[in-house]
Amino acid sequence: MPRRMCPRHGENQPCTCAMGNLYRFVEPVVLLLLKKKGQSYGYDLSGDLRDHALTDAEIERAALYRTLRQLEMNGNVRSEWETDKGGPARRVYRLTPRGEKHLEEWATVLDHVSKSMARFVKDARAALNSPAARKSSGAVRQAS
Repeated sequence: MPRRMCPRHGENQPCTCAMGNLYRFVEPVVLLLLKKKGQSYGYDLSGDLRDHALTDAEIERAALYRTLRQLEMNGNVRSEWETDKGGPARRVYRLTPRGEKHLEEWATVLDHVSKSMARFVKDARAALNSPAARKSSGAVRQAS
């Protein structure tokens, strides 16, 4: 996948969105959840992450809060303290218009990644099933 420039990383820096946090994909999941819910508390988001995760990797609550802070610093999410409902103050998060655009960027990146992965899997399976691959794997087993 060729590197592109994106507004998130600045004019002179290559885009690494497709590779950022590749293992867990926390950011796009948080953006999607906020888009679907309209607003949410961090604690509630942490409970929803498992149901919407893109991988089997566990997303720790600390990673969620780091991601929320970064999204807020980048203008993709805004938060405010909610103090009018009895009990301790809680921070409520909302997606901004910039965050909606960033969710669309993630959808594009993930679409490209999924197509690239599908090609890789197809190529790997074809290579593993080729006569040359079967012959070499048989030779390895015989030599062992």
